[in-house]
Amino acid sequence: MIEMKVAGIALDAVTRSPIVLLKDASERRALPIYIGQDQAKAIISALEKQTPPRPLTHDLLVNILDVWNMTLERIIIHSLQDNTFYAILSVRQGEVKKEIDARPSDAIAIAIRTGSPIWVMEEVIADASIPVDRDADEAERRAFRDFVSKLRPEDLIQRGGFSTES
Repeated sequence: MIEMKVAGIALDAVTRSPIVLLKDASERRALPIYIGQDQAKAIISALEKQTPPRPLTHDLLVNILDVWNMTLERIIIHSLQDNTFYAILSVRQGEVKKEIDARPSDAIAIAIRTGSPIWVMEEVIADASIPVDRDADEAERRAFRDFVSKLRPEDLIQRGGFSTES
């Protein structure tokens, strides 16, 4: 899994649909997820730390977690099926841990409000992410090709028996 942060909300140029954009720590990969207008507003209000006069749905859920001494440990965007992302809330109450199915947009809105980390499975990133820094990606590929081209068979042979290191 890779931890990601919300980079912001954008609008699709063609459909004008909102997209939440997640980026990894190195800001080399971005994961765009199409979301609804209401979820975009909920995420933006959380990012801007706006407090409504009365709790909205995501605020209500955070209040329930708090009153019941439950902690949102993290959210995990775990799969992508038929262009639909799937996520879970990983919640703990004392020693009891539960995973609750959620839409990624709702999970993100709650994670921002609680300061909980957002994790994405590597397979999802491989399938749906877009490169942000193509120059860094190409430099990494060149360095790897250079490393491989200089390898000799004897560099790969462990001398003196088997190694137990991983």
